[in-house]
Formats: sequence, C-alpha cells, structure tokens
Amino acid sequence: MTPLWTALIFVLLALFLWRWSRPKNFPPGPWAVPVFGNFLQVDFSNPLPEFKKLAKKYGNVFSIYMGNNLVVVLHGYHALKEALVNYGPLFADRPVDPMLDRLLENRGIVGARYGQSWKEQRRFSLTLLKNFGLGKTSMEKQIFEEAKHMVKYFKENEDPVTLANQMKNAGGSSTVNEALNIVTLTEAAFCWQSENFVIPNYPFLLQIYNAIPLIRGLPLPFQKAFKNMDIVKGFLHDIIGEHKRTFTPGEPRDFIDNYLEEIAKRQNDGSSFTDENLHSLMFDLLEAGSNTQASATLWSLLVLMTYPDIQEKCYSEIHSVFDGKEEISYTDRADMPYTTAFIHEVQRFAAIAPFGVSHCFTKEVSFLGYTISPNTRVMIDLSSALWDESQWKFPNEFNPANFLNNNGEFVKPDAFFAFSAGPRMCLGENLAHMETFIIISTLLKHFEFFWPDKSTVPDLKRVFAIVHFPIPYKVGYKSR
Repeated sequence: MTPLWTALIFVLLALFLWRWSRPKNFPPGPWAVPVFGNFLQVDFSNPLPEFKKLAKKYGNVFSIYMGNNLVVVLHGYHALKEALVNYGPLFADRPVDPMLDRLLENRGIVGARYGQSWKEQRRFSLTLLKNFGLGKTSMEKQIFEEAKHMVKYFKENEDPVTLANQMKNAGGSSTVNEALNIVTLTEAAFCWQSENFVIPNYPFLLQIYNAIPLIRGLPLPFQKAFKNMDIVKGFLHDIIGEHKRTFTPGEPRDFIDNYLEEIAKRQNDGSSFTDENLHSLMFDLLEAGSNTQASATLWSLLVLMTYPDIQEKCYSEIHSVFDGKEEISYTDRADMPYTTAFIHEVQRFAAIAPFGVSHCFTKEVSFLGYTISPNTRVMIDLSSALWDESQWKFPNEFNPANFLNNNGEFVKPDAFFAFSAGPRMCLGENLAHMETFIIISTLLKHFEFFWPDKSTVPDLKRVFAIVHFPIPYKVGYKSR
C-alpha cells in the first residue's frame, strides 16, 4: 500500500472516530457502533434494566448514542431533582424530536417548545381545569357517575371479566362508546396498545425513526400511527366545529367554549390562541388523561387481587368512612390515609409513564460537573426516582407504607416523580388521584375482588411502553 493510501485511510479513520467521540466534558457512556450508535448494546424494547447498569458504571448522568444522536440520560432521584426542580425553567424546553413533531406539530402543551406560546397555553389550561374540574363538586359527580356505570356492569355479569371490556361497556351510550373508540385510536397513534396487547418494540422503532431519516417512508408501524392520528384530529375537528355552531358568547359550557371565547377576544393581537392550538391542546388532554387513568385502574385492581390483605385494609377504611352514604367524596381522603397511600403506591410501583417526554436545556449549562449544550436531548428516567433505594422504605415491592409515617398518616416523599416535577409537571396529577380514589373506593364498597384462576398467580410484570400497562388479565369478583 502506498504512503498516500495509508495517509488517506488514516485521515478517514480519524474523522470517523472523531464523529463518534463525545464533546469535551460531556457525560460519559458506552462506546458506540457507527450509524447504529448503542442500539445493538441497549435493549430498547425495555431499556430500564440497561439504564440502571449504565448508571452504576458511568454515574447517574451518562450518555448514549441513538443512531447518530448523542442523548443524555438522567437516573436516580438526586439527578432528576437537580434538573427538574433546581434548574426549573432552564430545563423546560423540548428537543427536536421528528416523531413527536410529526404527531403533535410543536403545538399545545406536551410537545411544544418552551416559550411564550407554551406559557400562555399552560397557564390558561391550568386556570380552566381548576374552574371546571379540580376540587369541584361537579367533577366529582361526573367521576362518581362513571364509577356507578362500572358497578352496574359488574353486577350484571357473573363470570370473570377483563377490565378493558368492562370499561368499554361502562357508559352504555353511543357518545361514551365513540369517545372510547377515539381513546383506542390515541393509544394506537403512539402504538402503545393494540387489542389489549402492548407492542413492546415500539420505543425501539420510535428511536430508529428519530435517528435514521431514510426509514421514515417505509411501511413500518409508525405509518399506522400517523393515519390513526389523522382520524383523531378529524374527530376533534368535528367536536370543536359543533361547539362553534352551538355555543353562546358569555355562557361557556366547558373548556372548548372558554377557549373559543379567548380566540375571539385575542384574534387581532397575534396571540397563540388559535384553532390549531385548540386541536393540539384537546389531544394533549385526551391522551394524557385517558391512557394514564386506564393504566392506573388496571394496576389498582390487579394489585388488590394480588394482595388480599391490602384490599381488606382499604375496604375497612372505606366502610368506616362511607357506611350509610351513597356517594364518595374526594375530600374524605383526609380520613382515609391508607387508601390514599394505596392510590399513590400504585402510581409509584407501576411507574405508569417511565420516561415522560424528553427535555433539553435552553442554554449551555454546567450540570453536575458536565457541560451540556442547548437542544441536546435529555431523557429523564422517572422510574429510577420512583424505585430509588435511597428514597423509599420498600423500593422494590408494592407496599402502601411507602406513603405512611410511623403514626399511619399519609405523607408524600419528595421522590414521588410519577407526574414529573418542575415547570413541565403534568397538569392532571390531582385529577388523576381524584379519579382513581373515587373509582376504586366505589368499586371496593360494592365488591370483593379475587384472582379467578387458582392454577396461576397474578403477574405484576410491567410491559414496557411509553405508558406501562400490566399484562392483560381477568377480574374475579363478588358482591359484598
């Protein structure tokens, strides 16, 4: 080989290695395979165990290559608190994410970049959620009506049922069933579930889509996600159109009417209140509420069947507070510390949304000794805080005592990041707790639940996806 060829190969190799090296003072991580990055080393069908190993080796702030994209991963309570809480607004931005951008179009709240538009949408949404729901008797009554439909369905059936079927039939009206069909489509839009079966490799496909532009036109599962998303958008368009035709100015009936009034009020000032943002915001609220609540209910009943002693303690508390009363009130949770602890422990143990949505810093920062540039994608492993052995009394098992002090009073540890924390914290945490509390308390007031197949035992394995669902199961029950 001539010296010229040797020199050329050396230069190309040096350039190749330089392309796959980490910037100076960047969080460390495993070596990467060119083009594929760490896809061949990290099992993205369930990366949580791998991330735990990487954190032990490189520290709680490490990095991995997803294709040719260098991504920072935060692991454990202390690293997450530093970023989400102490860095607050500096860590509130969203990175470029081709899949999320294609689906959510950088509008609404969940996928929107941090800035004035996002602040306006979030502030307005928080205000309306408080006015129309959180802490309001009207919302409690709506949730209780939902719980009564579930009780009715159970009473009309004797054989063990799957909870998914029970939920679909609970409402019994075309409106409810239509809404549930759309909820199913929103699940499918992100390929989280299909016919009660979680697609475990979807997170891997999502990362491949983001990392390798050449595959984005191929007929892989995300193409169906885009089609389903278009159907959901059409459904929301029809709902908003009906509101436009029927609402009376000055007499808002719900969230949409209020938003339409805000659009009319600001139509000439160039604000972020537009039809497009309303569509995106409605999808955010529908998706965030429907999937996480369905998961919480599924996990709650599965755990109650798994641990009859925990079920009996919850029932005893419910019976003592609601004996002789028909409706369950969320305000009564103050007298039900064990049941309240149970609701929170479901969220902690299941780690229902293990990663949330990726963040990025708004400017270059020195973070826990490392230099991280703006727009660098940062994944937050919320499950690592929820299962952090330094923060919980029983980190690796289901135990409501994680939320009880020595006097049996409810306490919420700082490491409870089930709904994230900081400026991007989920809007619906209180609503989620209210729904689960009222639904589960109402069901336990009427039924005892048990595992129907005596030849097997309940499986508490988490099926990894963007939202953690348990493995599908049947519910055994009898009236109390």
